[in-house]
Amino acid sequence: MKSTIGIIDSGVGGLSVLKEAMRLLPGEDFIYLGDNARCPYGIRPTQEIYQFTKEMIDYLISQEVSTIVIACNTATAVALDQLKELYDIPLIGVIQPGAKKAVQTTNSKRVGVIGTKNTIQSKSYTEAIQLLDQSIHIFDLATQNFVDLVERNMTDESITLPIIERTLQPLMDESIDTLILGCTHFPLLSSVIQRAVGPNIRLIDSGYETAYVLKEKMSQSLDVFEQKNDRPPVNVRFLTTGDVTHFKTIAERWLQMEIEHVQQITLGEFK
Repeated sequence: MKSTIGIIDSGVGGLSVLKEAMRLLPGEDFIYLGDNARCPYGIRPTQEIYQFTKEMIDYLISQEVSTIVIACNTATAVALDQLKELYDIPLIGVIQPGAKKAVQTTNSKRVGVIGTKNTIQSKSYTEAIQLLDQSIHIFDLATQNFVDLVERNMTDESITLPIIERTLQPLMDESIDTLILGCTHFPLLSSVIQRAVGPNIRLIDSGYETAYVLKEKMSQSLDVFEQKNDRPPVNVRFLTTGDVTHFKTIAERWLQMEIEHVQQITLGEFK
């Protein structure tokens, strides 16, 4: 029996999670909700982030989803633990999967983390990594401007490369060998980030790793689906609190698929 998985994000960044989840779970239906009207979350007070995240969860529960992925590092860092106490529905965050993969990947035990101001200030990645391996040195850096580049659809390398190189230089000076993309917006810039840091630094996509955790939680097997000739198609509903045309343009580019309809919704009292 097909179920519906909800994916929420402050904007378009969670599309990186959706893209991988669609590949891993072709038998599932998805609802993606981006709170573009109130993006970015990374510079907002924690009370607002909590409230906004709760409003998105409540909306998706009203749509009868079975599981919700909080595909936003800021919301995961600020609100996930509290929200888990309120709901019976499974809530999956993006920080723990990314931290685990970084620990498995680093050889020099020097790991960089980039994210929004709130994610970095929370030290959530530092805590998650050191719970797994206290010998790892973590160097974190707030790169809020990367979120703005993605939300404005400014992903052209000629524009972004100089900005990214300049922004990441402090981490390069620390001789890291692994870099966590601690915001689900950042994979949309991953090719430029990789060029900026060079081929010897491994990028960890927290959203990508989260999709694999989701697959395990759903107790589905990709191999089973691949063996079926009549593999059921993925059905995705797209919702945004922001501009429908702008969202659709970015989503089609990132997912490499035609999107027939994006629904605009309104959430909550905060603006």
